[in-house]
Amino acid sequence: MSTYRTIGEVEEQYLRDHPEEVDDYITVLFDEYAESGDTATLLSSLRVVSRVKGVSRVAEVSGLSRKGVQKALSENGNPQFSSVNAIMHAMGYRLTPQKLSAANHAS
Repeated sequence: MSTYRTIGEVEEQYLRDHPEEVDDYITVLFDEYAESGDTATLLSSLRVVSRVKGVSRVAEVSGLSRKGVQKALSENGNPQFSSVNAIMHAMGYRLTPQKLSAANHAS
């Protein structure tokens, strides 16, 4: 009987094998989130990156518990902005604004 891996497991292994692509992965996932607004997918992808970077290390640097990091990045989680910001900083990234074109937002 075959054992199948989840897409998250495949992504995680790929990023472990190609750490130089993590920056591009994060850029793409935030671009896709900006288009779709799919928070569960964003959090799932950030969870993959946190595992690649090391959840214990991310927890230590962010000031959150390991369980706190996992909970904040769960599909069912409703994390506070401060938690996501702390996790992003611990992984070596920051959240920055990007101006939308006039056609993409209400004035």
